[in-house]
Amino acid sequence: MEYPFPLQILQTVSAENPWTYLVFGVIGFFFGYVLELSGFGNSKKLAAQFYFTELTVLKVMFGAIVTAMVLLFTMIGLGIVNYDLIWVNPTYLWSGILGGLIMGVGFIVGGFCPGTSLVSAVTGKLDGIFFVLGGLAGIFLFGETEWLYDAWWQTSGYLGRFTLMDWLGLPNGVVVTIIVAMALFMFWGAEQLEHIFGKRDLSKEPKLRLAGAVTLFAVALGTIVIGTPSTEQKYTRTYFSREPGEPGEVVKVSADQLLEMRLAQASPAEVYHTMFDNGLVTVLLDVRPEAEYNLYHLNNALNVPLAQVDSIIPQLQSRHSPNTVYFVMSNDEEAATDVWKMLVGSGIANVYILEGGINNWIKTFGADDPQISPVFGTRAPDQLGYQFPSVLGSRYASCYPDPQKFDELEYEPVIKLELQRDKSGGGCG
Repeated sequence: MEYPFPLQILQTVSAENPWTYLVFGVIGFFFGYVLELSGFGNSKKLAAQFYFTELTVLKVMFGAIVTAMVLLFTMIGLGIVNYDLIWVNPTYLWSGILGGLIMGVGFIVGGFCPGTSLVSAVTGKLDGIFFVLGGLAGIFLFGETEWLYDAWWQTSGYLGRFTLMDWLGLPNGVVVTIIVAMALFMFWGAEQLEHIFGKRDLSKEPKLRLAGAVTLFAVALGTIVIGTPSTEQKYTRTYFSREPGEPGEVVKVSADQLLEMRLAQASPAEVYHTMFDNGLVTVLLDVRPEAEYNLYHLNNALNVPLAQVDSIIPQLQSRHSPNTVYFVMSNDEEAATDVWKMLVGSGIANVYILEGGINNWIKTFGADDPQISPVFGTRAPDQLGYQFPSVLGSRYASCYPDPQKFDELEYEPVIKLELQRDKSGGGCG
């Protein structure tokens, strides 16, 4: 099957779409406006929550969090959003706890968190301005002294992409429902504290808030009914975009169509050239059994047998870079294709299959090696097609081909860097 134009993965980059800055600006303006409207630019109102006289901050912030959470996981359950493509900040347990304590004490003393201090500063309040200046000074001091403790805060308690679902071992919908129930109980408790310490008359509170609470809990229960898509389901919903060359024209192809078009299979020559490309980080994933890996494998290839692939996916999701390319390889393509589907369904970008597997690699680079001889006769699918005199691993010449000998190899390129999940922040800070 031939196609008149190459595959292109669309990348929504702000520099190429200047109007996105306007969207970000409008969202930021209204976010700040709502904070100011809620009184979050007033340090006295913010500090009042620590005296239990007014807990508006707690109710508004946690109300926004649980509402966004319920809507997000509803869309995830319906297949509209792929959770694996959402950036989740890696968990650094001990440094996170210490940082939270420092920020909490600063919140109590200064009456602001970073986001609300900016709102206050913009409206001309002196305490907000001084808080912002203090925050900038703290950022400067951290940057100047970070080298003293970087080994600790970057490694101590590192858990990677670690969520409540991972910790509790429960389905997404169950965790969402539990958190919503806890939030609603906390909101009720906050009103009781306001009544006791702030002398607030709860009889004057709008009854509509009760309907909102019931609706929120009902939608949370719906996430249990909807469930969470499996990796296989997410794979079937994965599409790639290609541009035929006409401005604005986009053609979507499914992951299975990408395989059929042979645009997910990189030739040994292209993999070889990528290994020597200083602008890319090449990761070779050998998914064969350990015995076959020990017999022969490419230089610097990582052995991750098929049964163990699930265990490394969280690491790949949390530790990625836009210029990292993964090559999955088995003896032929059968096991590698299975792993490719798992990684694509898990939202891992820039994953390719070594075309023809290790057998094709040896055919390309090791045909003249007298130590390696082909296996004659029939063989089972995805089995080694060569015999080796000893278990030398990556010490055969073809495991790391000579650049001067093979640099002129021609191939049809298929590698196109895809858009990665970007790092993002959260909360009021």
